[in-house]
Amino acid sequence: MPSTDVTTLIRTELPRLAGSLRKVGELILEDPAAVTHCSAAELGRRTGTSQATVTRFCRAIGLDSYQHLLIELAQERGRGEVSDWGTAEIGPDISPDDDLERVVQVVGSADLRAIQQTIDRMDLDAIERVAQAMARARRIDVYGVGGSGVIAQETETRLFRIGCAVRGWTEVHAAATSAALLTPADVAIGISQSGATRETLEPLELAKERGATTVAITADPRSPLARAADIRLISSSSATSFPTTIVGARHSVLVLIDCLYVRVAQLSYQRASASLALTDHILGQHALKNRRAR
Repeated sequence: MPSTDVTTLIRTELPRLAGSLRKVGELILEDPAAVTHCSAAELGRRTGTSQATVTRFCRAIGLDSYQHLLIELAQERGRGEVSDWGTAEIGPDISPDDDLERVVQVVGSADLRAIQQTIDRMDLDAIERVAQAMARARRIDVYGVGGSGVIAQETETRLFRIGCAVRGWTEVHAAATSAALLTPADVAIGISQSGATRETLEPLELAKERGATTVAITADPRSPLARAADIRLISSSSATSFPTTIVGARHSVLVLIDCLYVRVAQLSYQRASASLALTDHILGQHALKNRRAR
């Protein structure tokens, strides 16, 4: 587990937890700093559960012990206090009466936190493996729906300009049809913040059956999408309190996409350079010329 974002891990796991385990997670997220001064027994009392429940919660989110949780919380707090992006000072809370300046500060801080956490947890070996597979791929499929569908289309736009045979699929029937036609010479990428979107998981699984190299881009490393893929790339996000919304997810995924785009361009430099040279003039041709006012 990355050492930078245990609270993000808890937010990710919380929807899968129920009853007393969920109560423990919610109280930790409510005041992580206070929890660092609690024993497991005291945290159990504060949540109306027990010490054993607190221990089970830690194991449910992938930690060895309650002591491991305390260490992660303390380290995360320390990083926040010396951070350049000031999240510790700003905090995640937005009330209905806050002015626009406060909203901009909180949202901007959450976006920056998500990007930084994605960079901190980036698996360079996985990035390299994906980029190498993409650079030599006969064809690249990118699957995503909703907000992830927009990112799938942006991925297509980036890679298409450097000569990749790529298509972003945002409709499940079309995605499944394309996946069924893939071969071991191809790459399939599924994008889903939760990693549990059926419309993205199904074509990725089919692509894997066809022998294609499969890649999951998700915030949840233990999600069905992550488990189904040959290679997984983990993004991040942050939460604000008004409403309870995850922000920064799109920015953090685009960090991964941009790293892949640049690396693929490096690995296929002659093709990428030739493609860009053939298309660079298009934007200029369609730009409105400055006209002198009459």
